[in-house]
Amino acid sequence: MLTKAVMKDVIVSNEDFILQKVKNIVRRYDVRFPESLNKTVILFGVRRSGKTFILFDLFRQHKGRSLYIDFEDERLAGFQVKDFELLRSSFLELKPDLMNGETVFLLDEVQNIKGWEMFCRRVVEREKAKVFVSGSSSRMMPFEIHTGLRGRVWSVEVLPFSFGEYLTIRNLDFREKNILYGTRSITLRNYFSEYLRWGGFPEISLTESEFEKKKLLKEYFSAMFFRDMVERYDMTNMPLLDTLTDKLFTSFSTRLSLNSFYKQYKDKFRFSKDMLFRYYKDFLSSMLVFEVRKFAESTYKRMRNPAKIYMVDTGLCRRVGSEDSGRLLENTIYLELRRKNCEVFYFEEKRECDFIAKTEDGKFMAIQVAFELNEQNREREIGGLITACEHLGIKEGTVLTHDSDEEEFKAGKITVNISPGWKWLISHHHRS
Repeated sequence: MLTKAVMKDVIVSNEDFILQKVKNIVRRYDVRFPESLNKTVILFGVRRSGKTFILFDLFRQHKGRSLYIDFEDERLAGFQVKDFELLRSSFLELKPDLMNGETVFLLDEVQNIKGWEMFCRRVVEREKAKVFVSGSSSRMMPFEIHTGLRGRVWSVEVLPFSFGEYLTIRNLDFREKNILYGTRSITLRNYFSEYLRWGGFPEISLTESEFEKKKLLKEYFSAMFFRDMVERYDMTNMPLLDTLTDKLFTSFSTRLSLNSFYKQYKDKFRFSKDMLFRYYKDFLSSMLVFEVRKFAESTYKRMRNPAKIYMVDTGLCRRVGSEDSGRLLENTIYLELRRKNCEVFYFEEKRECDFIAKTEDGKFMAIQVAFELNEQNREREIGGLITACEHLGIKEGTVLTHDSDEEEFKAGKITVNISPGWKWLISHHHRS
């Protein structure tokens, strides 16, 4: 049975831990919270993407009036929704000066408590409290939230570190005006190559050993795969699951046709087309995998064409060929567009362009990604970008490469900007 003594011990020990022991908190530049709305803020995203450290950061920002609880703490075993009021009263006994003031509740892994939504709704609307919650991605997605909180939440997707945040870990301030030039640009290029290879999971970014990076990524994938996929969705057809997993994680930055997959494997092991589509949908729900649809006027046309597949982090991508570097770069650019809350499509008419991105203010961007531009691909890559710009009726487009020289020129009425990806990623942060 949980008592106030137990609650107070957990509250105080968590406060001591966050204020005294936690190091290397990186401010997440793309995570935005409502300033005046009375909403329960929900942080969702894959495991190990940094949601807990965002709560730690909020705790320090609201020092003295914050309560942090991790509902995977064994001291809280048996916690039920009725115990929230016991928790709240224990906190106020420790901080009596907050009795009529604003409190901040930071609830980690809250999906473990059935009915948690009712408590959050009440204290936000009636008790002058701010509430931030986080938990398993598959259970905290906006469409999974209990109807009692619909319209009363502010959902924030948390992805692994952006390149700018990765540089912060490396003690480089990407906001400095001169960081893009001189000898520091060489350092940036080297870090960018590392970032493409290993991705942005915070713990990976802090780890120096290549052996440890590989081991951690393997453990991450195993936890995400089994806890957020197999157990959550009760997947039982392991031959199908293994084959689809391999296909998805080697198909990053390319198109995937489920109909073609079905034709290729239907005689090799038993599964139905319905099961294939359900497993694929479960992958999307787990947030390990994202899909981008063709830019088209109608939903039917978008859904009729194969989707392009992107991974939540390049560290999880399975490399299989010599084109991997360009695909890793493209995956990285997609994730940055997603961080900026862009609606993203690929373009394919007479020519192809990797990304059509619609920004939050309704403007369109056309972006082509190529690891390098050379005599063999320059006309194709730039031609696809120009065709997309003309189709959209916009006056400029961007080609992003791994490390080309910057260039700007006119192609008819279209201005073409060529830029190295690392510089675009940092400049994108400057503009946000």
